[in-house]
Amino acid sequence: MSDGPPDMPVADGDAGAGGRDRARLIAVLAVTVVAVLGAVAYVVHARNESRHAAERAPHAATGGDWAAVSAGPHVAFRNTGAGADQGHVAVVPLTDPTGPRAITPASCDRLYATRVRAVCLSARTVLATRSYQVRLLRPDWSTERDLGQLAGLYSRTRLSPDAGQAAVTAFVYGDSYTSPGKFSTRTTISPANGGKPYDLETFALVVDGKVRRDRDRNFWGVTFADDDRFYATALVGGRTWLVQGSIAARRLTALFDDVECPSLSPDGTRIAYKKHGDLPDGQWRLTVLDLATGRQTPLAETRSIDDQPEWLDDQHVLYGLQSGPMAARTTDVWVADAGGGGSPRLFIPNAWSPTVVR
Repeated sequence: MSDGPPDMPVADGDAGAGGRDRARLIAVLAVTVVAVLGAVAYVVHARNESRHAAERAPHAATGGDWAAVSAGPHVAFRNTGAGADQGHVAVVPLTDPTGPRAITPASCDRLYATRVRAVCLSARTVLATRSYQVRLLRPDWSTERDLGQLAGLYSRTRLSPDAGQAAVTAFVYGDSYTSPGKFSTRTTISPANGGKPYDLETFALVVDGKVRRDRDRNFWGVTFADDDRFYATALVGGRTWLVQGSIAARRLTALFDDVECPSLSPDGTRIAYKKHGDLPDGQWRLTVLDLATGRQTPLAETRSIDDQPEWLDDQHVLYGLQSGPMAARTTDVWVADAGGGGSPRLFIPNAWSPTVVR
């Protein structure tokens, strides 16, 4: 009698398993294709919305020599007005912020500038993944040094007063301590003249006199006092803190809670920041903190601001504000009285990421 028949059930079983494996593989491939197509469709949709918004936005008047404007006190910012110069860095005199803007050769999504150099973050999107190219720029807006690429969706950047240190925050997915769908942050401080960047997650964090080693530590929004001392936001144990940091000591010390995206005043006595308080999730109130007394002053701007503010001078705070429906969203720079009085007013229309250079 042939051995064939007894082997048949085994062969049938192999075929069934193989069929199931192929079915699973096909299902996985199908899900992957759908996910990729969905990501592509999202990016295309976002780009179309951005283009439509640019088409609907009013054209910002341009003109003048950026080098001549930059020779005096001025504001540098990302030009968001429609046209060929959209996305370029523009400069306006402090004495005429709403006048014609002079367009520089540089294109940045976020920037910060001093007389010595500027730091420029340029977004790059491949399918649904966004990263930022980080460059240090000379006063003529040419590239002085490339600091590399950071993965992330949103960002913050600052220079120390003499531009010796550059801080960059990337808001990223994927760290092991985060919950699904939540952001985590990665903040580094890089010496402008070269050398290894400092990762704030490697610094000792002291809260209420105790070193905190929680895995959920997050840091963002650096603002410098000098090349060593700085302030930033720390998130640990579900609470945000204003921390004072020292690069030399590799140490961060918590000072006040519920402080996000701090900005140190020119005289070094106050911090402008976003305060969440008891507002709904994703909303913040611009506030000024007196470092010596702890007094907090809410500003007259009652709209939610998701930006790291910039000081115009010791009496006024600048900030970016997005408005309008998604398909026609505009970005403008506003100004508010640092003492909490008056009314906020439009400072530069069709602008983003302002930095004051004196």
